[in-house]
Amino acid sequence: MRLVMTEPVERMDRPYARRWWALLVLCLSLLIIVMANTALTVAAPDMTKDLGLSSSDLQWVIDGYTVPYAALMLLLGAIGDKYSRRGALLLGLVVFGGGAVFGYLADSSATVIAARAVMGVGAALIMPATLSLLAATFPRAERAKAITLWTATAGLAIAAGPVVAGALLRGHGWSSTFLINVPVAAVAIVGALVLVPPSRAGHHDRVDYVGGLLSVIWTGSLVYMIIEGPHFGWGVKAVTAAVVAGAGLLAFVLWELRHPRPLLDVRRFAHRRFAGSNLAVALFFLAVFGAFYYLTQHLQFVLGYDALETGVRMLPLAGAVFVGSALTGWLTPRVGMKWTVGAGMAGGTTALALLTRVDAGSTYGDFVAPLIILGLAIGLALSPCTDAIMGAFPESDLGVGGAVNDTSLELGGSLGIALLGSLLATSYGDHLSDATAGSGLPASALDTARDSAGAGYAVAQGIGDKAHQVAARAARASDPQQAAQLKQQAAELASGARRMADAVGSAFSDAVAHTSLVGAAILGVGTVLVVLLLPRHESAAARAEAEAAERELVDSAAG
Repeated sequence: MRLVMTEPVERMDRPYARRWWALLVLCLSLLIIVMANTALTVAAPDMTKDLGLSSSDLQWVIDGYTVPYAALMLLLGAIGDKYSRRGALLLGLVVFGGGAVFGYLADSSATVIAARAVMGVGAALIMPATLSLLAATFPRAERAKAITLWTATAGLAIAAGPVVAGALLRGHGWSSTFLINVPVAAVAIVGALVLVPPSRAGHHDRVDYVGGLLSVIWTGSLVYMIIEGPHFGWGVKAVTAAVVAGAGLLAFVLWELRHPRPLLDVRRFAHRRFAGSNLAVALFFLAVFGAFYYLTQHLQFVLGYDALETGVRMLPLAGAVFVGSALTGWLTPRVGMKWTVGAGMAGGTTALALLTRVDAGSTYGDFVAPLIILGLAIGLALSPCTDAIMGAFPESDLGVGGAVNDTSLELGGSLGIALLGSLLATSYGDHLSDATAGSGLPASALDTARDSAGAGYAVAQGIGDKAHQVAARAARASDPQQAAQLKQQAAELASGARRMADAVGSAFSDAVAHTSLVGAAILGVGTVLVVLLLPRHESAAARAEAEAAERELVDSAAG
């Protein structure tokens, strides 16, 4: 047996014997690129303290990964199709690992953001390659099951990231959350060489680089606008990005409609199954990433769990994803994709609706049911959508198909964090202003506290520290009258610190409830749209749409 797998999957006359081991490598590659974001949510407080990050710096540490990731996937997926899908995976793992080493050595906000951007480029190579290699390696009869396991891995990564990061942070600094990616990437590289067969498209047409450049421009500008506008205001940067995104999208569509071999045949979006699946993925991850963003903060800041304890308490979501994935494998062939996806999205809406009951007295027990329901919903909804999106592309464009699915995911996730995160911050600030009205705190302290829950608790801690200092002075005072005055002042400060902490917790809890209500409304409306858009008779519609897509592809190539 060869040490390195060299026989291309396209030349095999029967299904690849070690395809399930190959799937394990692909899932491992997916795991680290999803965990790169979720792990950062629990490492962010330590990173902020160590590097002195502003709220703007922290936002771009998070989103410096997202912009190149979302912008480059379509073009890099097409390049992988033409030259080598496994090569794209291997190069992506090398770049991702290199970025992780860079992040481990970083000592400033600029270098951390740069390292995250490098990792985003690596992720843009890895993500579409995992799906295209999966689809190329597995026969059509087994593809849905393989995609279900791929999706379950993504759900596991969402919850596993905080657990791994939390365990590392107990004995190491925040930079260890970067370095842990390196050995995992190395294992994935070896596994890819040994277990994953090479694959590329059968045709040798030139890549549509103009379409690729336009896709980078409009997608990158759109993601930048989504990040910049809600968080930092609709100034010149955000408005310019919006204009560039709109013009770039229009130019991209017009170019692709006229190109004989387009990067992405945009006519596919006229097919209900394809369009509905992409809409479902985008809306679902809008809700999931947005909810994850504020749930981890609530567990850490309001309920007082450390990073590892927070990660462990997110595990019910991961377990439920696997149960939901098993259910969708049984349900979809029996009731059809339309109802399985609709049930999943309705479950996600229910989970967010349950979070509207969160208040200052809520405990972790109040979050268990929403987490389980959300995990079941992820498992139910996403696998059929991914299978439908990949099934709409011929074997020659599997990398592009994976990129389309992943771009929908990233756009939805970015929009969720930006919109729901911005709404959370505004709602928290407003509730805190109401709760602290007439408190007598300096305006500068209140402005600081309104920035975030972490800043609010820091202000409360500062007041408490001052109370301890005044109490210590009282203990040393020789004048009884002065000592009594200082003791009274210390007591008032201690009481003010408690009131401030209570106000922060109450304001953030109210903000979580309000934000969850908006998220539930968005996902609820989206559920109705997706159910109306997806065809009722899935199998016949899927065959008709696939045949139509193939005919259009052949016609455009002939023209």
